[in-house]
Amino acid sequence: MSDAVVAEPRLVDADKQPLPSLKAPAKNPLLDHPILPTILRLAWPNVVALTAGAVVVIFETTYVGRLGTEALAAMALVFPFVMLTMTMSGGAMGGGVSSAIARALGAGDRARADTLAGHALLIAICFGLTFTVGMLTFGSMLLQLLGGRGNVLSQAQGYITVFFAGGVIPWLLNTFAAILRGTGNMKMPSAMQMAGAALQVVLGGVLGLGFGPIPQFGMPGVAAGTLIAFTIGTGVMGWYVFSGRARVRPQIKGFRIQRGMFFDILKVGAIACFNPLQGVLTLLIFTHMLAQYGTAVLAGYGIGARLEFMLSTLAFAVGIASVPIVGMAIGAGRIARARRVTWTGSVIAFGVVGLLGTLIAIFPDAWVSLFTNDAGVRAASRTYLATCAPMYAFLGLSTVAYFASQGAAKVLGPVLAQTARLVFVSVGGWWLLSIDASATSFFWLAAASMVLLGVLSALSVLLTPWGPKAGPVPEVRPVLS
Repeated sequence: MSDAVVAEPRLVDADKQPLPSLKAPAKNPLLDHPILPTILRLAWPNVVALTAGAVVVIFETTYVGRLGTEALAAMALVFPFVMLTMTMSGGAMGGGVSSAIARALGAGDRARADTLAGHALLIAICFGLTFTVGMLTFGSMLLQLLGGRGNVLSQAQGYITVFFAGGVIPWLLNTFAAILRGTGNMKMPSAMQMAGAALQVVLGGVLGLGFGPIPQFGMPGVAAGTLIAFTIGTGVMGWYVFSGRARVRPQIKGFRIQRGMFFDILKVGAIACFNPLQGVLTLLIFTHMLAQYGTAVLAGYGIGARLEFMLSTLAFAVGIASVPIVGMAIGAGRIARARRVTWTGSVIAFGVVGLLGTLIAIFPDAWVSLFTNDAGVRAASRTYLATCAPMYAFLGLSTVAYFASQGAAKVLGPVLAQTARLVFVSVGGWWLLSIDASATSFFWLAAASMVLLGVLSALSVLLTPWGPKAGPVPEVRPVLS
């Protein structure tokens, strides 16, 4: 489907002769530089930062394991809720914030970008408080629904209580990062994410396990370490943004709520929040069904899912980088460039993630041997990787399509693609259980769902109009004295 491209108006005199430009406008790298180098330049800091985040997960699992098996089980219970908080505030609502600011800057409206930043922080505070009240009120019930009992439930509750008591902090952290990314600044948020990762590992380990005069606080200590690291990162980025060093400065003095500003952010961010929610729900349903085939199969799947998480960070890095590039192109009326950015990023993610996934499918022991020597687990993991790992390419494709659509403020299509995957896994899994299919059949179901998500996400970008409706472009005439 074609898009209308908005032409830039020209200044003309009374005889309709073009007036000479007195000064060439300064080039915007995100609008004028070649696409591939621009994507790579913005993506590499994200790759480093997201890799640091993955390393945190590994270290955290290691020292939580020293607290005992029950602590590991408790961490497994709380992990979906923590991840939902981070993905909603960062990738979903954060994408809406970055998109709105990038589109405003692309249109040359700095004042609007400043106002949007202020509204974004208010949204973060409201959502953070909602998560705090919701998890402190219903967290115990949700943990029990996931199977938490006895000491496992008690330790999970300790983590939830501490972490979500400061639920506003991760929302503010990711919102400041989104504001900066909307201006095209990827280095500052990535640097803070790496520094925060190091702090999180140290503080979580010290407070969780104890060190010297510091007693062992267990799971609440691990949560406190994470929250302290997030608080420091929030303070540094907040100072950077409000000091005027960023391209935008949130307007606080004389702040007045404007519904249009909320709408500009929420029309992307609120809809995008359904994407991680559906992703977590799909994971929980699939895991629940697969658990019926025994511990070895479930553990083998878990090892493969870790690889999926690691490789997805590469696609996330490219996707996050595409948001401000696409958003500024849309704001400047350069629809064709926005689409070229999307397809270029999609090819990068599809190729890189697919290549690495295929290599692991051919040589699965290079990954599996890092986690287990159990013969049953290794066999299940090899089967899963041989079936699904090459299809991770389609997850890379869907990730970039999702983020690029945020930049274009047209995110409904990729969200509906995730809905289709959720329905496909639920119905397909129910049917496989009804015919007593093997665990391998479930692995094929997972692989097919990845292809479905990638293809539908790409089609949504292809078929959704990104440009404004075609219409006559008014001629701009200067007032001649």
